[in-house]
Amino acid sequence: MILNTELEYKGDLFPSSIINYKKDVDVLHFTTSNNVKLQLTVLRDSVLRFRYSTVGKFNKDFSYAIDQNASRGYNHLEISDDAEKYIVTTAKLICHIYKVDLRISILDAKDQTVICQDELGFHWEESYELGGDIVKMSKVAQNGESYYGLGDKPEHINLKGRRFENWATDSYAYGKNTDPIYKAIPFYTGLHNGKSYGIFFDNSFRTYFDFCQERRNVTSFWAAGGEMNYYFFYGPKMEDVVVSYTDLTGTPELPPLWALGYHQCKWSYYPESTVKEITKKFRDLKIPCDAIYLDIDYMEGFRCFTWSKEYFPEPKRMVKELADDGFKTVVIIDPGIKIDMEYDVFREGLEKDYFCKRADGPYMKGKVWPGECYFPDFTRPEVREWWAGLFKELIEDIGVKGVWNDMNEPAVMDVPGKSFPPDVRHDYDGNPCSHQKAHNIYGMQMARATYHGLKRFNYPKRPFVITRSAYSGTQRYTSTWMGDNVATWEHLQIANIQAQRLALSGFSFAGSDIGGFAEQPNGELYARWIQLGVFHPFCRTHSSGDHGDQEPWAFDDEITDIVRKFIEIRYELLPYLYTTFYQYHSDNVPMLKSLVLFDQEDTQTHYRTDEFICGNQILVCPINEPNSKGRRMYIPKGEWYNYWTKEVVIGGKETWVDADLDSMPLFVKAGAIIPKFPVQQYVGEKEITQLTLDVYYKDGKEDSELYEDANDGYDYTKGRYSLKKFNFAGNDDKMIIRIHKRGQFNTAYDTFKINIHGLPFKVKSIKVDNEYVDLKDVKFKNNSLVVTKLFTNLQLKAD
Repeated sequence: MILNTELEYKGDLFPSSIINYKKDVDVLHFTTSNNVKLQLTVLRDSVLRFRYSTVGKFNKDFSYAIDQNASRGYNHLEISDDAEKYIVTTAKLICHIYKVDLRISILDAKDQTVICQDELGFHWEESYELGGDIVKMSKVAQNGESYYGLGDKPEHINLKGRRFENWATDSYAYGKNTDPIYKAIPFYTGLHNGKSYGIFFDNSFRTYFDFCQERRNVTSFWAAGGEMNYYFFYGPKMEDVVVSYTDLTGTPELPPLWALGYHQCKWSYYPESTVKEITKKFRDLKIPCDAIYLDIDYMEGFRCFTWSKEYFPEPKRMVKELADDGFKTVVIIDPGIKIDMEYDVFREGLEKDYFCKRADGPYMKGKVWPGECYFPDFTRPEVREWWAGLFKELIEDIGVKGVWNDMNEPAVMDVPGKSFPPDVRHDYDGNPCSHQKAHNIYGMQMARATYHGLKRFNYPKRPFVITRSAYSGTQRYTSTWMGDNVATWEHLQIANIQAQRLALSGFSFAGSDIGGFAEQPNGELYARWIQLGVFHPFCRTHSSGDHGDQEPWAFDDEITDIVRKFIEIRYELLPYLYTTFYQYHSDNVPMLKSLVLFDQEDTQTHYRTDEFICGNQILVCPINEPNSKGRRMYIPKGEWYNYWTKEVVIGGKETWVDADLDSMPLFVKAGAIIPKFPVQQYVGEKEITQLTLDVYYKDGKEDSELYEDANDGYDYTKGRYSLKKFNFAGNDDKMIIRIHKRGQFNTAYDTFKINIHGLPFKVKSIKVDNEYVDLKDVKFKNNSLVVTKLFTNLQLKAD
């Protein structure tokens, strides 16, 4: 009998005063009089971890998000205290832990200005319904502070004034401001007073973030279970914050180069004759394409790992014939396994007890495309191993080159919430839990198992996997797309923002369904979407098929020509895009940079949504409205060349840019050296006998890079790659390019064709490696020349 209801309702609870402190190498332990514990770990001079327990002890420290190869170590650590607080000092940060209530303030060690400070700080609420704590954290919003990140939210790039929920959700035809959708990436970056920091709330339960919506001067985040466990990253540059977070959660290995080509997909291309008709049309019209996709209709009754005998009677032959014509076949695989004792995959999973169960024992049953299904528990290592092994026939025997994981939020039809009930149990790699904890990582672990299957059976080639659902760290295994968008101008704008936001959240290898998945674009919208999509790391047209055709030739000849033109630009820029991916892979640098990431000092960039930098040196701005002959856009500080006219524009201001339907606002940074391939119909169609370098003159200095390897395989991990660093320097009468190369890979081409744009003087002499050469010997004409790829110093002078 409850005698005193006031004692039963406790509301928010808070830590009391600190009574004990101890240090264990890089981990600091604080205990309060009401048995709250804070474990502060110094991972790096600029990265701290805060972990709280309300019951005096911590559960096993386990996270799917953290890359075990993440950097650790610091240069300086000093701990002291005074009457009010403990003071933890690293080379970059000062952290105050207040003795009276465990609140935190973090300061810049250099100038001792406040970077981030607790408002109420850590507090919690006991939840009898959930059976655990609702853990909460509130921070003071600093003057003029802005917020970015959180993955694929279809919202303004700046999150201030908004509230969000992280719960991976099947969101067919989602719209602007729909929340939640497919991914749960609980990482954000804050920016104020020219300094940036990041917070990663590593909690896989349903989490929430409030960026000054409820209270204009407070930012908060909380979870319906689990621990208050977050990482703090300090820049002060935003790019350094994103790099540190990405280092912690990991980056993918390099993809095969063809994965950066153009891909074509539809729900669904079948039977085989239709697939062949589509691929033939690409080659006949000379529209480059590297991959063709098969949606669920390629299967026998939507059973995963099967082929329809009616539609695809000889898949191995078909896949080979497609490969002979340059097309890599990518197939869809969903998590739902049809309940059918005649179906080998189901029977084996049942015999080995690999499917998810409800709390009281029966298997989790749900309806998806095949009908009633059971679902593998991908949080069990042996289930992931089994799943990986199922790809042998698809990959090794039939020759499929990529796999596309869909419906893995997980999505279930015809039930409230469109997913598993909360009582479903998961192993969680030896940390048994309910679906409330495992939901947000389910798709990640499916993609992980798929990745390992492809890596095993496609060896020695590299795997290619795509996932719809993701949690932080999923980028280690797979690329992604933004799910079931809509063929509207608003969704074109949303796709642009989502790709930028994912890059800001450590997940660069992403793109949208070009043209929209639901409904039907007109030719103008499709052309404008292609123009944007060719500058996203993942470039694929995909549509539901319910609203008409959506191939590059589905509209009229004018649109077909425009689409071909931009896909050809994509293929010319493949060495630039591949180099950008290498920088992401090796240095954790995002492949797309929102203007605020590119130049956070310029407050005009803090709310810009449309413009972004692809790589380090190409400025892109899509046309988001119909019937446009151009648009106003913001050019960041510096000098930029109009890609089409080669006119130099001085940045730091908004300007009108002409862009009729066959064009788009596109600029190149002055001083940049952009590598280019000749146009190919698919990667590997041609042997590259000469590489073009487009040089954009600058009065000053600029650095560029070119990364090359065999475009597939793993020799690059053994030093067989080529990384060229270009140092450009120019003045009124001289231009110098220096190359520093490392790596053992020898490219097939022997020469560079160098095209110089904007050169302000007439060339009278050329030196290659400090020796004068005859202008005829280097075929110098119209500021273009041909030189050996082995040069280390090229000098053009006016005298």
